[in-house]
Amino acid sequence: MTDPTHALTIDTFALGPFETNCYLVRAGEACWVIDAGFGPAPMLDRLGAERAAPDAIILTHAHADHIAGLGEARRAFPDTPILVHRAEAEFLTDPVLNLSAGFGAAVTAPPADRLLDGGETIALGPTSWRVLHTPGHSPGGISLVCDEAGVAFVGDTLFAGSIGRFDFPTSDEALLMRSIRRTLYALPGETRVLPGHGPPTTIAHERETNPFVRG
Repeated sequence: MTDPTHALTIDTFALGPFETNCYLVRAGEACWVIDAGFGPAPMLDRLGAERAAPDAIILTHAHADHIAGLGEARRAFPDTPILVHRAEAEFLTDPVLNLSAGFGAAVTAPPADRLLDGGETIALGPTSWRVLHTPGHSPGGISLVCDEAGVAFVGDTLFAGSIGRFDFPTSDEALLMRSIRRTLYALPGETRVLPGHGPPTTIAHERETNPFVRG
């Protein structure tokens, strides 16, 4: 996916048994990895073939299926910082909090290099991204929005035709609904939504058709 106006290129890799979407986002010479789930080799191989190192690895949240590949990514790119919301800093090293203990694993990841609070603006090459705190599925869920390109990475908050689970110990149904209605549905309708699992959608489509949260 390329936005010719803003030279924004997005490659998607569905990783691991949960088919977690890992995104390579490029703008100019800059590059981000968004989420690094189980089996990140396809993403790492692409970067290796291009002889590119990401400027950051940004986590939409720190459940195991979004962080399991961080160790491999850190070994491949030891100087690349990991960013996560402050509310989930401990999830990276705690299998109970990141839910991996619940399916018989013990996923741990390197600690974050930068903690986010929501409200920040981060540059990727010539593009500018707003960090929105969108809790509910998890306490530190974030969405990354580039207004000029009309793109939003929303993690597991909103999906095409569905919403994130809210039955986990640190989930909150009311917060999830508020994050969708007040934060994501407030974005322009044409905004492309790139979720943590499944295909892309748009804000307008979800407002009109999502059976769980209508706009």
